[in-house]
Amino acid sequence: MLNREFKKRFDREANNANKIAVQNDFQEFMLKLDSIQNNAMVNALVTVKIREDLSRLQNQTLTSNQNPIKSQLSSNANYPGGFNLMRQQIIDLFYTDAVLTDHKMMKADLLFVVEKDGSVSSVKAEGDNFSFNKQAEIAFYLLPEKFSPAFINGTPIRYQFRLPVAMDFK
Repeated sequence: MLNREFKKRFDREANNANKIAVQNDFQEFMLKLDSIQNNAMVNALVTVKIREDLSRLQNQTLTSNQNPIKSQLSSNANYPGGFNLMRQQIIDLFYTDAVLTDHKMMKADLLFVVEKDGSVSSVKAEGDNFSFNKQAEIAFYLLPEKFSPAFINGTPIRYQFRLPVAMDFK
């Protein structure tokens, strides 16, 4: 709808200078709207993180040395379509304009827990750039699919993952 309205306004202008002004207004408006959307996602992430922290206080969380031995697993937790599809979806959902960097290559490790129902919790990105880490966490929470949980003897279990993520900012 916004595109259509700006296009109508653009088409009504006879003067090229006015057309350029309308085009610049549209681009500026879309950048602001994009920024507002990113702020909403950050606020959603903060809300989820607070809920996770509260539940962590109530229940003992899974730590990396509590993961079951791989030989005990009857099936590992998996993302529908595989981890390569998941990485591509993270890249597609990643809001690059929010990352403040003067480096071309950014890396982080995403730590997360796949719950018994396939949802994810305790998502934490560990890397050198704060804004890259937060955007990686947001993109991860926005993944459209749930995981299939890990199983031991037919019983779903919580399972912790570490997923390296790297992006080239050109």
